[in-house]
Amino acid sequence: MRYKSLYIIPARGGSKGIPRKNIKKLAGVPLINYSISVARELSDDEHIIVTTDDDEIADVARQTGLPVPYMRPDCLATDTAGSREVILDAMDYADSKGIEYDNVVLLQPTSPLRNVDDVKKALELYTTDLDMVVSVVEANANPYYNCFETDADSGFLRISKGDGSITRRQDAPQVWEYNGAVYVINPQSIRAMAMGEFSRKKPCVMPRERSIDLDTPLDWVIAEVVISELSKNK
Repeated sequence: MRYKSLYIIPARGGSKGIPRKNIKKLAGVPLINYSISVARELSDDEHIIVTTDDDEIADVARQTGLPVPYMRPDCLATDTAGSREVILDAMDYADSKGIEYDNVVLLQPTSPLRNVDDVKKALELYTTDLDMVVSVVEANANPYYNCFETDADSGFLRISKGDGSITRRQDAPQVWEYNGAVYVINPQSIRAMAMGEFSRKKPCVMPRERSIDLDTPLDWVIAEVVISELSKNK
């Protein structure tokens, strides 16, 4: 079954780790443009919402040809505003305009190396009996092998999960972490509960080289290098 998707690209003006990162140029291109480009390859413009509180970000998005018809309210532009509230606000806007959709695809600008095929793969995994399909990458650390907790009584380190008998990483259960690139969300689920409460989540595995999440200046440098290398290989 082919579902209609509402693509939401959140781009708040404030950013402490990398100032003005959503419109900072990565490999010569404003960061937000990477997510807009992916969304426009998969959808008509009506089903793409850039949600921002910042006029400059809105103008940069419009320069791609994508309409940005509304601005996020100030109450959702703070450090404490949650993703769920931002998503619900964009959904309410779409509903008010009569835009129909079966799922919500959240594309965070901080994952510029995610490509169209990554999103397609997540959409293919989505069914209405799920709360969410979420992109993941194999975790660097494994709680059965090299993640430790401090024992409350002794103060000594102990393995986070299991009995500590696993001595080779390949013998430990495979574990995943969200990479922030793609979220395909059931609209009914997010209206009913926070994303952290979702119990019916299916992983969509992405390779490490496309799983960079830009949070620090070092992440930015790494992304520049990866993009340069990928361009050379092409």
